[in-house]
Amino acid sequence: MKTPIFTGSCTAIVTPFRAGRVDREAFVRLIQAQAAGGTAALVVCGTTGEGATLSPAEHEALFRLAADTSAGRMKIIAGIGSNDTAAALDGAKTAEDAGADGLLMVTPYYNKTTQAGLIEHFTYVADRSDLPLIVYNVPSRTGVAVAPETYAVLADHPNITAVKEASGGIGQFARTKALCGEKLTFYSGNDSDTVAMMALGAKGVISVASNLVPAAVSRLTALCLAGDYAAAAALNEQYMDLFSVLFREVNPIPVKTAMALAGMCSDEMRLPLVPMGRANRDALAAVLARHGII
Repeated sequence: MKTPIFTGSCTAIVTPFRAGRVDREAFVRLIQAQAAGGTAALVVCGTTGEGATLSPAEHEALFRLAADTSAGRMKIIAGIGSNDTAAALDGAKTAEDAGADGLLMVTPYYNKTTQAGLIEHFTYVADRSDLPLIVYNVPSRTGVAVAPETYAVLADHPNITAVKEASGGIGQFARTKALCGEKLTFYSGNDSDTVAMMALGAKGVISVASNLVPAAVSRLTALCLAGDYAAAAALNEQYMDLFSVLFREVNPIPVKTAMALAGMCSDEMRLPLVPMGRANRDALAAVLARHGII
């Protein structure tokens, strides 16, 4: 079995902005709060971090700042996904130079490609980087899904070590896990699927909700890793309303709005993301108040 980059809770951290620029001070505060909450790893410049609208220079600066601030307390996983394989490799090289511990690489979107193309896409980068690579499967965003048989091929690559599975298909995940065995580490890509996936062998979650409640998500994964699924299910039920409301609108609009309401950072986003609608914002605020977040 390949060594997991992390086990437990990984936060797909937001990128705070102020007046159009990255708010470095807020970013540092958020990282410190994650470390205090027991988070094992951070994904920087992923979907939740608005990586698609960050410049290459901003990617590099955020990777470095995260690695320096974490100072070894958490693993830093760099979001490098692109529908241009060469651009993804550039991101991997930048992440290596900046001190990242691993890579998160989403399936190519819009031009998409076939299953054979997916194998070539991930293999091309994995062949040319020394960092362990997590394959990110989120077909609701990209329009293409990784088939279980494709995972089985990718699992044989020494640098392709893990999967962030956000398809929502628990049966499909179970089939993939049976095909790959211990060759890949699997992580839930949806907060609402964490307990079910960990019961089937996943080793943690790459979470949106842990931006707000890092200690709770860390405890949830710890209970699963300890085999206490009754307690994990109870905790999951307690937070299911939060997990759901954070996807009332496209991520990261709700979580950034929630963090602004909680005084953690501004809710400034880059177009094409826009402020949360009033009705959804009110529903979000009600859930946050119920959990004592605001």
